Amino acid sequence: MRFRLPRIFALVLLTTPAHAASTDSHRAGEIVWETGTTKTAEGAPVQYELGTLFVPENRAVSNSRLIGVGFARVKAARPTGAPPIFILPGGPARSYLNAFTDEDAAAKKQLAGVFPFTAAGDVVVMDQRGYSKRGEELLVARPHQPLDRPRTLAADASEMVKLARDAMAAHPGKDLAGYTLVQCAEDVNDLRQALGYAQITLSGQSFGSQWSFAVMKLHPEIVARAWLSGVEPLDNAFDMPSHVFAVLQRIAWDADRALELAPWLPRGGVMQALRAVHARLASGPIRVKVKDAAGKPRTVVLGLEDFRAALLRPPEAWPAFVLSLYHRHYDDWAREVLQERQGDDSPVRILAPLIDSSLGVSAERGHLLRTDSGTDLLGMTDFDALIASADAWPTPEVDATLRLPAPNPTPVLFFHGDWDTSTPIDNTLGLLPYFPNGRALLVHRGVHHTRAPVFEQHPEILPKVIAFLKTGDTRDLPVNVSLPVPTFQKPPFPPVP
Repeated sequence: MRFRLPRIFALVLLTTPAHAASTDSHRAGEIVWETGTTKTAEGAPVQYELGTLFVPENRAVSNSRLIGVGFARVKAARPTGAPPIFILPGGPARSYLNAFTDEDAAAKKQLAGVFPFTAAGDVVVMDQRGYSKRGEELLVARPHQPLDRPRTLAADASEMVKLARDAMAAHPGKDLAGYTLVQCAEDVNDLRQALGYAQITLSGQSFGSQWSFAVMKLHPEIVARAWLSGVEPLDNAFDMPSHVFAVLQRIAWDADRALELAPWLPRGGVMQALRAVHARLASGPIRVKVKDAAGKPRTVVLGLEDFRAALLRPPEAWPAFVLSLYHRHYDDWAREVLQERQGDDSPVRILAPLIDSSLGVSAERGHLLRTDSGTDLLGMTDFDALIASADAWPTPEVDATLRLPAPNPTPVLFFHGDWDTSTPIDNTLGLLPYFPNGRALLVHRGVHHTRAPVFEQHPEILPKVIAFLKTGDTRDLPVNVSLPVPTFQKPPFPPVP
């Protein structure tokens, strides 16, 4: 899912993995290669190449130090004459390269999203600068957060400012100003040139789609076509609350008709339960006593912003979460927040705030976000802290014209689900007029990662997508499909008579 910073915190660490290529003896644009063999889910062997591309950390600075950006390439099953497909991962701070070297089921599942498209051309899977094991990873230690007060917008903003200051102080000699969307787009162009391709096809999911839009804006001549899903326009780094709320309403329509949830539903359904819990927490925080993993009694204070931040769960799960709170069963939520505040030792990746604070939003969209009707229920947790702390981050603000949409003749195939709470379907609908050669496949009940479910339920679409990647022709593709209603999770307690 699109990365959203929770309550964060303290020291930033920059690590260079032991196996990452050193930059000392290399030049910009150079590639260090290695090869390997993996297997498809059916057991067929597949050869691949792993590479490290060396690029300037900050192209705006002369004599900038070099950093490594990892990538993988799988050659086309047979020559097709079509441009290579560059797969740009989401996040920011996501990598798909472990899929080539790991042997677990998750790796095989990821590779299943790569191999079929070698029927259209070479496939290149690219890392992001600042989050690449073949280069460097920007990570944040996540210290414990207090349990005796609820989450607030003011505290989130203050902590984000402190994080930015700690990040710069912790990295003398590292140019954190170089970790922007513009630099990521230039990395794509540099890799294209280093591999000897005249044009490329972009495949981007979530932030990968935003990354793709930046490439199309800065280097339109190199993009033959694009396939984008979980679409995130350049001026939509933060979601409009009313658009997200509309997604919850669509999910609630099916949840209210699900027999498995009927015994717990109040009159008015899931959305009425949501409003009731919201009103309850708006009147003041609650204190919940639970035991931690060691069995020690703990008291967790939960407030309205905690509730708003916890709402965006998988569609099959969030109705049961809301219904549990409606019936005053808070223990599972309190244990979850306890783990987040004091039990989660995983590092946070600072590439996301570096990129997002640089990209920001236009003044008009910032106004719309803060005055949107959806803030009444969903608040401003999604964007307030990062907008408030943007000046504290070292990455420079992008040129305002980059964010704004403009007519583009590139053939683009959009996939977007109407159950996507991370990047609402309104994103695609608002962009379509700017792409006269674009086509949208709208997926009813599709979530953020909607490609695999569409191919599973509608296998006839996969060869049509491959044909598009070869030719750019979308005429054979449908404009909408539906996915089945999921089985909704039940609240973990007996229904109230």
